[in-house]
Amino acid sequence: MFRNLFPESIFGRKLNPNAERRLRLSQARAEETIVRGHVDNALMFVDTLADDLSFDRAIDTYIRVMGVPEPLASTVATRALVHLGRDLVPFRRRMQREGEDVPADNKPRLRLDDAAARQGDIRRA
Repeated sequence: MFRNLFPESIFGRKLNPNAERRLRLSQARAEETIVRGHVDNALMFVDTLADDLSFDRAIDTYIRVMGVPEPLASTVATRALVHLGRDLVPFRRRMQREGEDVPADNKPRLRLDDAAARQGDIRRA
């Protein structure tokens, strides 16, 4: 009964693997653009409402007012908070305080060796 209402695929026939891969990549880029737009707008809410609401309440208000559904709402809130945290305690400044070298690309240094030492050995799936 519902088979025609909710088709397995939007296409009537199976796509070849290359077309399927391109479709998935396009979908991922589109979803990422949507998330980025929501995060930018949530940050604008935080900035605009800074005198009236805390940053977490402003983000929650944005999500509620815009009707952002789950799980997208959680992703938007998390990324907005990460962005705000980066502004409050930038990585470069924290690394300089701790006396460690700051990488040129301003990204945290991966500590895989430290994790392996704590866990014994790393198992890969």
